[in-house]
Amino acid sequence: MIHLLFTGGTISMTRDERAGGNIPTHGGAALVGFAPELAQIAPYRIDDWGRYPACHMGPEKLWQLRNRVQAAASGELGEQPSGIVITHGTDTIEETAYLLARTLDPKIPVAITGAMRTSSDEGWDGPRNLTDAVRVAADSGSRGRGTMVVFAGRILPGLGTMKVEATALEAFDAPHLGGIGRLEADGRTGPKGLPEGRGQADSVRFFHGAGWSQPSVRPPDRLSARVALISMVIGDDGALVDAARPTHDGLVVVAFGSGNLPPGAVPAIERWLAERKPVVLASRCPRGEVTPVYAFEGGGATLVRRGVIPAGPRTPAQARMELMICLSAGVPYGGKR
Repeated sequence: MIHLLFTGGTISMTRDERAGGNIPTHGGAALVGFAPELAQIAPYRIDDWGRYPACHMGPEKLWQLRNRVQAAASGELGEQPSGIVITHGTDTIEETAYLLARTLDPKIPVAITGAMRTSSDEGWDGPRNLTDAVRVAADSGSRGRGTMVVFAGRILPGLGTMKVEATALEAFDAPHLGGIGRLEADGRTGPKGLPEGRGQADSVRFFHGAGWSQPSVRPPDRLSARVALISMVIGDDGALVDAARPTHDGLVVVAFGSGNLPPGAVPAIERWLAERKPVVLASRCPRGEVTPVYAFEGGGATLVRRGVIPAGPRTPAQARMELMICLSAGVPYGGKR
């Protein structure tokens, strides 16, 4: 049995001319009605949790969603499911997927999906993505993989998914960890590895075993920590870094290249460190990690020697979520149970 948890997003929207744009409209029952193949894949139950735009999902709402998923997985909401599917707005799938991947037991698979077009648009991708996500959640090979993002025929790790296209149907990638699988039909694939002629014969193919996931952090009671995310610009003097310090518990700095920033911003970062507030160094490059090899003032090696923490294989948004989780749980950045 698959637990279908509907949270809103573009997949639930239609265009409202009076409002002047897209607004949440469809609930879970309506969306299931648009995807008639679901019943052929696995039995399911509908959990109509909300109809939120992705940008409305703040830390409190995200933590409520996380707890709802945990309750479903543990059997608190009824029969324990073999998998969970979440429909979600695409703008912040990156943060939600990371949070679930880091704080939930990976035994029961969670497949997050959404849509880039509404049901008012030609070529609505919602029903296909929902069907694909159910197929992945129901597949025996998904067990132990934890949270995944299923979108446009691809299966991506929850820890590594990033929205890389603002409006394209193939909106997501995993620039640090790579894809972990895809939906196939008779082995035929089209451009960008997307299956051609996908239908009821679709199968789930994983590229490797389930050992890729990172151990879960000890879950906090809530996402209580406030973490600032500040991008460096040419000639940055650290004014924004200083402005955030009194009201935030930690900082993620989005640096250039492999972790370098203007020397004028260094004193402001040192003031965070002097107050024992963690500073994490991420890169503005979509691929590759911070590599502390430059020892000039503002160079990554110099910053790390002073106590700044490299983000690791995480986007800036994922690094911020990691620091929020760890500070809220009282463990170091990258900490485990």
